[in-house]
Amino acid sequence: MACTHKDVVFEANANGWVPSGSRTALSQQQEHPARLPAAGLGHGHKPSGGYVLASDRDDEKDGLCQAITPGVLKRRVTYRVAGWISVAAAEEEIGHPVRVSIRLGDVVVDGGAVWAEPGRWAEIKGAFRLRESPRSAAVVHVHGAPAGVDVKVMDLRFIATDRKARFSYLKDKTDKVRKRDVVVKLGGAPGASVRVVQLDNGFPLGSCINGEVIQNPAFVDFFTNHLDWAVFENELKWYWTEAQRGQLNYGDADRLLDFCDRAGKPVRGHCIFWAVDGDVQQWIKDIGGDRDQLMAVVQDRIRGLLGRYAGRFPHYDVNNEMLHGRFFRDRLGDDVAALMFREAAQLDPGAALFVNDYNVECANDPNATPEKYVDLVRQLQRGGAQVGGIGLQGHVSNPVGEVICDALDKLAATDLPVWITELDVGEPDVALRADDLEVVLREAYAHPAVQGVVFWGFMQGHMWRQDAALVNADGTVNDAGQRFIELRREWTSNARGRLDSDGQFMFRGFHGTYVAQVTTPTGTKMLKAFTVEKGDAALVLDMDT
Repeated sequence: MACTHKDVVFEANANGWVPSGSRTALSQQQEHPARLPAAGLGHGHKPSGGYVLASDRDDEKDGLCQAITPGVLKRRVTYRVAGWISVAAAEEEIGHPVRVSIRLGDVVVDGGAVWAEPGRWAEIKGAFRLRESPRSAAVVHVHGAPAGVDVKVMDLRFIATDRKARFSYLKDKTDKVRKRDVVVKLGGAPGASVRVVQLDNGFPLGSCINGEVIQNPAFVDFFTNHLDWAVFENELKWYWTEAQRGQLNYGDADRLLDFCDRAGKPVRGHCIFWAVDGDVQQWIKDIGGDRDQLMAVVQDRIRGLLGRYAGRFPHYDVNNEMLHGRFFRDRLGDDVAALMFREAAQLDPGAALFVNDYNVECANDPNATPEKYVDLVRQLQRGGAQVGGIGLQGHVSNPVGEVICDALDKLAATDLPVWITELDVGEPDVALRADDLEVVLREAYAHPAVQGVVFWGFMQGHMWRQDAALVNADGTVNDAGQRFIELRREWTSNARGRLDSDGQFMFRGFHGTYVAQVTTPTGTKMLKAFTVEKGDAALVLDMDT
């Protein structure tokens, strides 16, 4: 979806940049045509080749700034930051994070970040939104690389998103990805009435649960009526099941499993290990540098958890957030990550084993780019890991559809299924929250690589992020929750009609399970259940067989 010129609200002028920092020097440069990057994401803008170089930087805060014409930026509008950034350093060839900020007096708004490498142009794909109308002049600030690293900026632009146009495009894409022609056929009964009802959608939507929320009738009502899968918020994590060494607690997880069994909801297993130091319990840290002892408790964890629950969890997040943490790899070597997958696959061969991480779909975290995520998957596979899926946590704010789609496209190159595993869309204004939620859900549903979405809670007062609820504390469904229900309704196919002269009735339906009823002119009723799965050819439902 290319943007129009009117969507571009700010375009950096090469003459308009001023240095940030007491010694920073700026100069205008021209890139060799052979080294220019491809056209930019979603707006068809080809790089000009002209860029500004910020050199002699003394601090991470040093860089370059440019004023934005007053009145250009509006509140409540989502803007995408686009352009290209590179770095240069005399003594090293490694990459560095570079950030774009929007300064409004004392207020600093994050506009996104990239991992920039010498000799290459990285496309920035950030996003921001102003909560209030600017009361002071706005200034763009590019900074973030370490002191001594030169920063290059080319064609930086702010683009106002056009969600209506994007949604129209996604509806057409969804029709191709999630629907199929179905022919209901019955010989010798032209004119017979046909009614088709969809029972379940083939695209699962779920939520995290915990021991407290399943006691709340309003939570249980929304969960059982509108959601298909579950994941435990904490009760399967190692720090919960073995807070003290040797003192195992699986009772809480067992009770949640019983609840899900009664409700008929499959459950994701989250998580076997957590790679981030701050989420590892103290007794494991106290093992220190005793490699053999640490490896022994790692093996005990895998065998204890999967030995107990083999066959109960269709998915496992094996070593959570490896893009952001290295606790086990730093102490046991990089090979331990693949070993965790190999051991889990032996103990529960029917489970899909996932990587799971955050910020990958937001383009605002240089540590969590889609490219780095794909590299991690490839490394695991080279180590013999049977990676069965890619989890995007989806703790998002100010989402931009093209940016999410770009990340999904890159992850799809692995040929692995993608799930959004912990979705919460944070925005205090519930009307904007509904719009933001629709952005994420439509992008996920329209993308062929995505196979499911799981919310990280949905009820006010019972969520990690309090500005992301779909249901208020009193049980009423807010605007965001209503938008979700409306999307589920939109993605449900019910059809009525009559058999034509050839005894056929055709409709186009979303993937999922259905029941068809045909009533002949004589009053005879015929019922048949069927499933619409992915396929290019029409599915023929012969009521005679």
